[in-house]
Amino acid sequence: MNKVQRMKELIAKLNEASEAYYAKNQEIMSNFEYDRLYDELVNLEEETGMTLSGSPTVTVGYEAVDELPKERHESPMLSLAKTKSREELKEWLNGKEGLLSWKLDGLTIVLTYDGGRLEKAVTRGNGEVGEVITNNARVFKNIPHTIGFKGRLVLRGEAVITYSDFEKVNDEIEDVDAKYKNPRNLCSGSVRQLNNEVTAKRNVRLFAFSLVSAGEDGREVDFENDREKQFLFLKEQGFDIVDYKRVDSDTVIESVEDFAKEVKTYDVPSDGLVLTYCDMAYGASLGRTAKFPRDSIAFKWADEMAETTLKEIEWSPSRTGLINPVAIFEPVELEGTTVSRASVHNLSILKGLKLGIGDRIKVYKANMIIPQIAENLTESGNLEIPKYCPVCGRETEISKLNDAETLVCPNEDCEAKKIKAFTLMVGRDALNIDGLSEATLEKFIAKGFIHDFADIFHLDRYQEEITEMEGFGEKSYQNLMESLEKAKDATLAKFVYSLGINGIGLANAKMLCKAFRDDFERLKGASAEELAEIDGIGEVLAEGIRNFFDDEKKLASAERLLSELRIAKTEESEEEQIFLGKTFVITGSVEHFNNRNEVKELIERKGGKVAGSVSGKTDYLINNDLASASGKNKKAKELGVPIISEEMFLEMLDN
Repeated sequence: MNKVQRMKELIAKLNEASEAYYAKNQEIMSNFEYDRLYDELVNLEEETGMTLSGSPTVTVGYEAVDELPKERHESPMLSLAKTKSREELKEWLNGKEGLLSWKLDGLTIVLTYDGGRLEKAVTRGNGEVGEVITNNARVFKNIPHTIGFKGRLVLRGEAVITYSDFEKVNDEIEDVDAKYKNPRNLCSGSVRQLNNEVTAKRNVRLFAFSLVSAGEDGREVDFENDREKQFLFLKEQGFDIVDYKRVDSDTVIESVEDFAKEVKTYDVPSDGLVLTYCDMAYGASLGRTAKFPRDSIAFKWADEMAETTLKEIEWSPSRTGLINPVAIFEPVELEGTTVSRASVHNLSILKGLKLGIGDRIKVYKANMIIPQIAENLTESGNLEIPKYCPVCGRETEISKLNDAETLVCPNEDCEAKKIKAFTLMVGRDALNIDGLSEATLEKFIAKGFIHDFADIFHLDRYQEEITEMEGFGEKSYQNLMESLEKAKDATLAKFVYSLGINGIGLANAKMLCKAFRDDFERLKGASAEELAEIDGIGEVLAEGIRNFFDDEKKLASAERLLSELRIAKTEESEEEQIFLGKTFVITGSVEHFNNRNEVKELIERKGGKVAGSVSGKTDYLINNDLASASGKNKKAKELGVPIISEEMFLEMLDN
């Protein structure tokens, strides 16, 4: 292949990866691989003196793909030239002072203030045209709505979601496949929401990193040619600014080391540093290339590499049918921790690396966090793609997902696809088994430990295998066994709910068990007509319940699970039914209960119902913030539904 052909190939690959990353929030290539290919293209362009059409070295980003309004930026937003060399940063300063700051990994936003008020917020987009997200920016966690400066102010900042907030969002998502891949993806989706209520809930923050202009009465603010004074001015206006250090040629390397120590525990996602000249006039005099301004340079962490041997590829089935390859290798030390496995993501990446058992590979941590394979030194390419699903044994298929080849199991009855049912069964409102997250269940299913509900109570058969699994040990195993034993003491309602009958939540399960006096034999034998007569069930749910128990496989599985449990009889008291026929909606935080579920259970014990939304059938909306402008409060006022505080609710109990 000649150099021109290779350049064309590189341009196609890099543009495909960039479009997936920036426009679709998908990652089809690792950062390490992208940087490697990009550097190769730059070198080829220098060698040949040619820059081909569409080259990412002269173009910036891609058009946005959603329905938000578009707007052209007053000045183009360029990318930055990059280096991984600390010495190059020193040389680049050339005896001048600079500001060294975090290069945050989020979504760049341009904010415009006029008359002291936020006028407009626009995303970076493709650098020339961005998306107007003003309403969303107004609900960012830390953006001032008004500022002291009454002229026209334009600044750039990075919208981010911290690692801790990212984890909180993912913790609330039970479905493993639905969890967000990284904070940047979550932030990008949150910033570009059509409904800013979603944005508000995500705790998006913005850190200012550049002042574009600040003028009043036709005159620009004089910052005495010092970029740091711009930063301090933004801080005075109430903006959070990126953490930075003022450096010179003598201190820049030491300062980089300080940032390197901090990045491992820094809560804000960062993929490097930015160095900018303090002398603004000097920086401006340097001009720009087609893609890069010359007054700033980005520093990317030189990834700590370790060479090791590939031991095996673990094929991990998921509930969607995807069978994901995970590389298992001889343990190595990286960034202060021991690493022995890394996701290979899909077949396309696996094939690109030409992996084979026993190959010598180089591994690193992307952004010092996520283990990745950088390259394969031996490239044996002798790895066999499984012909059969490791869980159900059905013949596998290769399909394309987002332009990447993936391995899938087409069997709809594969146990791996039942992960949702198992997750429901072990959940807090069902059998409440601690230590069995969806991710752990997936691993156990993939290893063949679990095929049926009842199998969960016999995991002691696999003590040795479990204690040797990554993330487990003897203590974790013992905690799990204790949790399983505790879970055997359950109510019939929680058991019925755990079966995953369509449309039957915990409230309906309680009504069913109440109607049949906690007698499972009577419940499973009831006709559709009998079931439909129960308050809150109706014909559709009744038919679904009947179909469930008429399915021999499902009934047998339910009875096997029931045989593992010690069902406690519930005590009912007619005098407690003070909320009989009443429907409540609960919103906001609670003060006298641990959570809203406790309030819900109390209402149900006393004969009432709890709905998720306000309607004409709602009798009371419980909200401690009576004056809230929330959608539920507005709806309640429109319908004449009483809005009561928690205190008022407790008074109802006493009366």
